Amino acid sequence: MTRTLEPTLQGAAATAPAPGPLPAHVRVAVVGSGFAGIGTAVRLLQEGVEDFVVLERASSLGGTWRDNTYPGCACDVPSHLYSFSFAPNPRWSRAFSPQPEIRAYLEDVAARFGVLPHLHCDTDLLAGTWDDDALLWRLTTSRGDLTADIVVSGCGGLVEPAYPDVPGVGSFAGPAFHSARWDHDVDLTGQRVAVVGTGASAIQFVPAIAPQVAHLTVFQRTPPWIVPRLDRAYTEPEKALWSRVPALLHASRAAKYWFRELQLLAFTDDGRLRSAAQREARRHLARQVPDPELRARLSPDYAMGCKRVLISNDYYPALVQDHVEVVDCGVREVTPRGVVDASGREHEVDVVIYGTGFRVMDIPVARCLTGREGRTLGQEWSDGGVQAHRGTTVAGFPNLFLLLGQHRARAQLRRVHDRGADQLRPGGPARARPARRARARGPPAGAGRLQRGPAGPAGRHGVEHRRLPLLVPRRERPQLHPVANAHLHLPAADPALRRRGLRAPHRRPQHRPLTHPSRKSTAPWCC
Repeated sequence: MTRTLEPTLQGAAATAPAPGPLPAHVRVAVVGSGFAGIGTAVRLLQEGVEDFVVLERASSLGGTWRDNTYPGCACDVPSHLYSFSFAPNPRWSRAFSPQPEIRAYLEDVAARFGVLPHLHCDTDLLAGTWDDDALLWRLTTSRGDLTADIVVSGCGGLVEPAYPDVPGVGSFAGPAFHSARWDHDVDLTGQRVAVVGTGASAIQFVPAIAPQVAHLTVFQRTPPWIVPRLDRAYTEPEKALWSRVPALLHASRAAKYWFRELQLLAFTDDGRLRSAAQREARRHLARQVPDPELRARLSPDYAMGCKRVLISNDYYPALVQDHVEVVDCGVREVTPRGVVDASGREHEVDVVIYGTGFRVMDIPVARCLTGREGRTLGQEWSDGGVQAHRGTTVAGFPNLFLLLGQHRARAQLRRVHDRGADQLRPGGPARARPARRARARGPPAGAGRLQRGPAGPAGRHGVEHRRLPLLVPRRERPQLHPVANAHLHLPAADPALRRRGLRAPHRRPQHRPLTHPSRKSTAPWCC
């Protein structure tokens, strides 16, 4: 049972990050202030946990929506779905929101729900080490040291820009930048511009810059599947109606959710549904690209779903312009004067823009967190492969939880239910208990409700799983192997929390609680 947390503004204290130094110790340290970090902070406050900090390495919150400011930047998930269910926004301007609106929405949620007093900006996590004697994390940041009982990583995959692995990337004599680090001081008017990459970012900024430049060369390695973008501006009467009748806004959100869920069938079915989706994408290409030779170069030769399916109404029309050239043989190298394609032809340009995505599998937090065995998370993954139970917890790293962790990127396309995530303990016994499944309801982003999970044996390598209130995509529940039912929640030192109906954690004699004896709370944080 959680308390109702009403959005409130409290003057200047609610519109600025936390002032002053970092606390010496907190119960929870949240790393990152994007959707995952802000949602976790709100959920902690709903659970009555106020002893936490949100560490943000930049000077303001927002995550990827703060960093990506390229022309045409927008979300490819419908606005009413790409928002917290506990903070619906009836004032979205369009069906697919532009970047400035999404960033403003995140800032508004953080202010209204009281997250900003816990936010510490310009605080980069440099190192974190698990102390197995004190049973806590020792964190080193750019603004000082602190300890935390639990570390929650809200760092998503769209953090570190990826550049093509070709010679001479840093040798270009003119301006060169990644779309996620857009240089707004560079005037593209009348310039010869090379765009390397045709991913989700490129198909948005290519149509935006095409009218400005003298010549645009787009280097394509693999053509993406592109379907129509069902975008439109919302009218003022619609916004007013959603504001006055919240049930209609919730209905709109539910309709968009189930529509997108049904779309997934086209990616999981090898028969008529997939073929129908591919035919629609090819019709979209044929309508917008009349030239058969260019259309052939833009046609994917792989099944839909093998790569991310993109949505756009203006990318193909931008490519058919006379001053735009599509090079479909890839890039061999970058020279001081331009870009050499795979055929050996050098394209002389004035500006190079990399739209080559992100190092999704190389999250920065993996390089700085050291677990129980003295190895970083990155070392564990490089030796044994990327493994995380439900994409959330990793054996050997107690009390560390990854939101939007490995193999979790597709969760942004689905409603995420608060069904709990598991903490792993190497070599722990697994005793099954009768399960009681709580009804899933509540916000689709943030952290989960306190509840029990299904009974089951230990996982791989003698790993025992214990339930903790974090996120699991609904569709993946039937595919997950059973877990040992050892319910656990954030320790509640306040008796008022117990009066609200929070259950005491299940304890086993052979398990020692992961909390230091000198601290007041004796409730275990994990196995």
